[in-house]
Amino acid sequence: MANITERTIKDGSKRYTVIIRIKGCESRTKTFRRLTDAKKWIAKTESEIRDGKQLIPRAALKKTLGDAIERYISEVLPEKPALQADQTTQLNWFKAELGNIPLASITTPLIVQCRDKLNTEMGQRGKVRSPATVARFLAALSAMFSHCISEWEWTQDNPVKRVKKPKVSNDRVRFLDDDERQRFLKTCQESSNKLLYLCVILAMSTGMRQAELMELTWKDVDIKTGFLLLNKTKNGEKRRVPLSGHGLELLREHAKVRRLDTSLLFPGKKTPLNPIDLRRPFENAVKLAEITDFHWHDLRHCCASYLLMNGASLPEIAKILGHKTLAMVMRYSHMSDDHAGGIVASMNEKIFGGL
Repeated sequence: MANITERTIKDGSKRYTVIIRIKGCESRTKTFRRLTDAKKWIAKTESEIRDGKQLIPRAALKKTLGDAIERYISEVLPEKPALQADQTTQLNWFKAELGNIPLASITTPLIVQCRDKLNTEMGQRGKVRSPATVARFLAALSAMFSHCISEWEWTQDNPVKRVKKPKVSNDRVRFLDDDERQRFLKTCQESSNKLLYLCVILAMSTGMRQAELMELTWKDVDIKTGFLLLNKTKNGEKRRVPLSGHGLELLREHAKVRRLDTSLLFPGKKTPLNPIDLRRPFENAVKLAEITDFHWHDLRHCCASYLLMNGASLPEIAKILGHKTLAMVMRYSHMSDDHAGGIVASMNEKIFGGL
């Protein structure tokens, strides 16, 4: 691995040049006045290499962050259709900021500067990004670096892992009351996008995440029994979701006009192999219904809240939504208290109302 070359300079003294070659990585070279120092450096460097230090793949010096992002967007993201649009935008933001820098020179402090800029600058919607949005930007970049390490061997370090992520509160629970729900579903029905109403009903009645819903294929659907099989979930485990009533009726009607050029339930009009993008129709429906502070993921909160208010227990809700622990659904526990209070009030009215 190491090679020492001895040479004599003009004043008659000797110099010892060491070259340490590592397959697939840049060579290490250094010159010493004394042979003993050269041998000590070899021992130290080889020890660090064995421990995984000092290894910089050649690609990390030659390939830029922009090169990695372009390859990831073209080769990897098409396999993640539900994330493709958002992560393409997020990664292109980093490309604009750091795209010309070699991968080996992308350090944690540079990512920290990007994080701080994301935290303070205006996003596409003219508002300062939320902590959750900034966290998603960092997650997209981290996923790209992980792929560079494991699949392409372009680098051996993921600097994003050492960046402190914005604190994201998971306590927010936003669901539609009866009046809001009626207005919102009406605007969804009237939308120019014919799939919006069906997708909203399915999300609201099953608690499926947007990615889970959009990646459904016809082989995952049992129209007769009313069950959906989710093969790709956030926690990596398959989940069987029951479907009945209005949602099942709508899905049966949708099955009658299914497209033959794709297996997806909800394909894009021009790109049938990718899911439909409902962001703009959804936002328009929310705006027309005069509803504030409501996002697609809140449809999942609607499902959990409506289940609880109709007598479902927290373990039952956890099973339907695919949560591994009860801690994930404890955010809804205050609603259980409110519901219990309502039951007590109703009981008192019936028993003691005439006194």
